[in-house]
Amino acid sequence: MDVVAVDIGGTHARFAVAEVAEGRVVSMAEPVTLKTAEHGSLQLAWQAAAARLDRPMPKAAAIAVASPINDELIKLTNNPWIIRPKLIPERLEVDQWILVNDFAAVGHAVAQLGADCFLHLCGPDKPLPPKGAITVCGPGTGLGVAQVFRHGAGYDIIATEGGHQDFAPLDSLEDAILKRLRRAYTRVSVERIVAGPGIVAIYETLAEIEGRAVESRDDRKIWELALEGRDSLAVAALDRFCLSLGAVAGDLALSHGPTGVVIAGGLGYRLREHLLASGFAERFVAKGRFQSLMASIPVKLITHPQPGLYGAAAAFAQEHAK
Repeated sequence: MDVVAVDIGGTHARFAVAEVAEGRVVSMAEPVTLKTAEHGSLQLAWQAAAARLDRPMPKAAAIAVASPINDELIKLTNNPWIIRPKLIPERLEVDQWILVNDFAAVGHAVAQLGADCFLHLCGPDKPLPPKGAITVCGPGTGLGVAQVFRHGAGYDIIATEGGHQDFAPLDSLEDAILKRLRRAYTRVSVERIVAGPGIVAIYETLAEIEGRAVESRDDRKIWELALEGRDSLAVAALDRFCLSLGAVAGDLALSHGPTGVVIAGGLGYRLREHLLASGFAERFVAKGRFQSLMASIPVKLITHPQPGLYGAAAAFAQEHAK
């Protein structure tokens, strides 16, 4: 059957028609990507996407949202939209639907995609294990975290808010980043550093340490400068971001007790070459007495261009195969 897969983040809302059968995704059409800031609600964005798709919308929807899921009222974490689940059938004119956390959706993608959709980052160069826990985390507008548990009968997904755990600095530079962020936030979570907007605090802290006066820049501009190598402070901030992401991914691995880790998120994919060349791997395993354990965990980066959409469709396929 056909289903509209939707992936709603802090910055973009993506829509694609997918075909699902027997609990899996068979195919997925090219997506339509909209900016959430240009639409006032999910219903309005749905209508805009339908006009762009230029075909009747299927009567089934698989919706992934960057927020905890409940049955009454969903306020997206980094997006002003509000979703009332009970109104979805009426507002979107669908007969069947499912709502999942955005990184739970990515977890479904990790569980169903083949080995060719993963780039090896560090640890043993072997496929993700067929059984056991896999931690999924990824930087975007926020830091998404989920857990995939593979077992003999299939797999289960656990959505988490692990991106909001406390940030633990590991050296004097990170002490300075934390001190700067505490001027604005009483409690500093890892998402304040290892999500897209976190590059601003890193960049400005480095500028302060260097005694450089820099113009105020948003995270998009700093990422542009860093990825193009056009600004030494931005490049240094990128390096520090990769280090911190490695440390956070390792902490999550210790918490979940996994046999594999997958880095996802739109920003994660853009950083694939930088992660390979950075100190990400060293920070991932630097866990004191557990260093040998950490070194035994394969760490991958998902390379599918739309894991959130694919995973939303996979979640629908799993739900309606039962």
